[in-house]
Amino acid sequence: MNFIAGAGSTNVDLLYQGMPKIPDIGEEIYCKDFSLQLGGGLPATLINLGRLGIKTKIATELGNDLFSGFAKEEFEKNNVKPLNLYKGSGIPLNITSAVILEDDRSFISYGKGNIEPNDSAKEEFYQLAKGSKITMMQPGGFIEVYEKLKKEGTILVLDMGWDEEMSFEKYNEFLSLADYYTPNKKEALKLTGKSTPEEAAKSLKRYFKKVVVKVDKDGCIGIDGDKMICVKSIDEFKAVDSTGAGDAFLSGFMYGLFYDYPLEECLLFGNITGGKSVTKVGALSAFVREKELLEYKEKYLSNIIYY
Repeated sequence: MNFIAGAGSTNVDLLYQGMPKIPDIGEEIYCKDFSLQLGGGLPATLINLGRLGIKTKIATELGNDLFSGFAKEEFEKNNVKPLNLYKGSGIPLNITSAVILEDDRSFISYGKGNIEPNDSAKEEFYQLAKGSKITMMQPGGFIEVYEKLKKEGTILVLDMGWDEEMSFEKYNEFLSLADYYTPNKKEALKLTGKSTPEEAAKSLKRYFKKVVVKVDKDGCIGIDGDKMICVKSIDEFKAVDSTGAGDAFLSGFMYGLFYDYPLEECLLFGNITGGKSVTKVGALSAFVREKELLEYKEKYLSNIIYY
């Protein structure tokens, strides 16, 4: 069990930076900077894990288009082994053009969102993830695969994202199966119906022995048995763009799980990788390598508070 796996759609971002305004109909405006990057989501988490030296595998959909070629190259150079589940023609990725202004941004996206797997794709993903120490979960059609992996001893980490209809009832099947879930404050309050993140964390104990709730600029909180934990954010990281911060947090958190660190240090790892990611524009522009991550961990152990 020496790798981490996941299945999800690949996202590619075209980032137009330094725009004075969003152009009106018929206008053309030149931007100061442009970059082509893989976007956020499960692939971004796996890439950040690959950058930390952990072997990772992804089941995704890639075509014969130039964006798919770019994505495949990015996966491979960042220690992520891609398995292509796509059998059709066309562009199977989600592609977003992001116009980034000084104080705001606008997006135009193409794609279908999530993978809709058939039986063949489910079996291919299972064979890819079989033997993984950790597999990332997302709501969708792979629930049977997650169930098989869980029985075989794989740790399951759930990442759901925002949903206006979030509730315990709607996601009970996934919450009951997962070993860990890392919602942000907004998601945790919506899911539990509570008014504070601390109350939401306690409510999540109905599903999890170890609870995690991210509380934005204040860091994150956790519960491990009777122990309540607060891990403060890293002050030296100055936010430029929050795109992909949650995905980056998850990579640090799972790095800790992979190497069997206690929950509070897993949370600290998450704050480091998540905090570093917001210091540049784009989901994958700013990151840490393993040596740097471990140095930051030792430097910021005092950010762990018990109450």
